[in-house]
Amino acid sequence: MAVTGILMFLFVIGHLAGNLQLFLGPEAINRYGHFLQSNPELLWPARIVLLCALVLHIWAAAKLSLENKAARPVGYAQWKPVGSTYASRTMLMSGIIIFVFIIYHLLHFTVQTQYINLTGQNFVQFTDPEKRHDIFKMMVVGFENIWVSGFYVVGIALLCLHLSHGVSSMFQSLGWKNQAYGPFLDKFARIAAVLIFLGYILIPLAILGGYGRSYVHHSVKIQTASGGPA
Repeated sequence: MAVTGILMFLFVIGHLAGNLQLFLGPEAINRYGHFLQSNPELLWPARIVLLCALVLHIWAAAKLSLENKAARPVGYAQWKPVGSTYASRTMLMSGIIIFVFIIYHLLHFTVQTQYINLTGQNFVQFTDPEKRHDIFKMMVVGFENIWVSGFYVVGIALLCLHLSHGVSSMFQSLGWKNQAYGPFLDKFARIAAVLIFLGYILIPLAILGGYGRSYVHHSVKIQTASGGPA
């Protein structure tokens, strides 16, 4: 649980760093995306490792949950949580919802399944003047839909709620947490979760506020004039 959690935590940070290149403009994020897509020998091993980590994380969570239930087959007559946070008590439930969110997010922006993006447009056909996949346009068009952005914000909120406890507990599981710096690790987990949340939701909120709209409209005019797909 802890080892796979570390891998996915690092991915969440790296993925955020890549996504925030949206604010550097179309050239930066399209170049970044083209680099990843042009190097499958790097991309696919990373995807396989992350997939294995996700599967193992889910398996470990289910196993621990069953062990906890087996340890107390009869529930408390009057249950009052002591010394636990809301995040720690909802780890399994938030994890399940996050898994659903991940599936949708992959279908939306990675597989680029048209019928679930709620725009009617085919993201696969988006190309920039350099004939690269236009990730900037895809993200702007994708997040202009308020329902998609709303679901994304909720998914990220649950992810960060999960991280606020998970990051701290993974240090404890690995034996790296003691009374001396335990409070620091707890605070670090909460601050990291808040910063990650703010970083991720900044993207859809900025797009809903109009960021990137002029680029998309200009791109549509150029492709329409050239007879290509908009």
